[in-house]
Amino acid sequence: MEEWRQGDYFLGTSWFVYRFDPSAPLASQSRDLADPRVDLCEIEVKGFVLLTQSCDVVRDPLKRPFLQVAPLVEVDEIRLQQIKHERRPQYVFVPDLEDSRLVGDLDRVMTVEKPVALGWDRGRGCRTDHECRRFAAALARKSSRPAFPDHFSSVVEDLVDRLTEKHNKESDEGRALRALVEIRAVVASSRQATDTELFFWFIRDEEDATFEGISWDELLDKWLSLVDPGDKYIEVNGEVVTLKDMTGYDYVHSDPLDLEHLSGRQL
Repeated sequence: MEEWRQGDYFLGTSWFVYRFDPSAPLASQSRDLADPRVDLCEIEVKGFVLLTQSCDVVRDPLKRPFLQVAPLVEVDEIRLQQIKHERRPQYVFVPDLEDSRLVGDLDRVMTVEKPVALGWDRGRGCRTDHECRRFAAALARKSSRPAFPDHFSSVVEDLVDRLTEKHNKESDEGRALRALVEIRAVVASSRQATDTELFFWFIRDEEDATFEGISWDELLDKWLSLVDPGDKYIEVNGEVVTLKDMTGYDYVHSDPLDLEHLSGRQL
């Protein structure tokens, strides 16, 4: 396993194995329950991506014998771009598989012994240090997502609908959205529970201050106008910045906004 690294993958017919409850309502819809003693299910997948940290992958298998992998699933182009821009933490983007539109499904993680992986043909998933860091960050983000207030979903619903609708469009707004590397939100309360402010950081890349004459300020006003504060927030503000413009405090005290934060929405 000396050549294997986190983010590497195996392509080929594989089986994801998990345990299920035979009495669950969905069990009879998708599984053969002829033998009530069986509580393991196998699902055919296109391959696996390696989630285990590289330092643990190469360690002595007598001391660290196991690896964690996630199945590779195919997604459409729109969802692929959302995953690539870290809008859907359920999945992890594998740079080398972008043309195949295959991503790792982090909702399904399986443990295998290292000797199992010795029979796999290794594909190099991440080709640069930057891609490796982005992959590791996506794994961490899956487990560390914050819980926004329940009413937050309804407040940002129109904004998220706009982001989803326009992201892949060949328009000024679509190109601007694709230039955003991240959107982060701050829910700040004063000592009075009713005085709560929403603030959004729209973090863009270092290039292109405008899009064919449309300034970021114009785009910001359009996006913020879609956020309805209702009776929960006293005001909604935001700013378009680059990472260099933000302080460490700004970044640490904000939380990433993604499409899966919104409970109850069919995304």
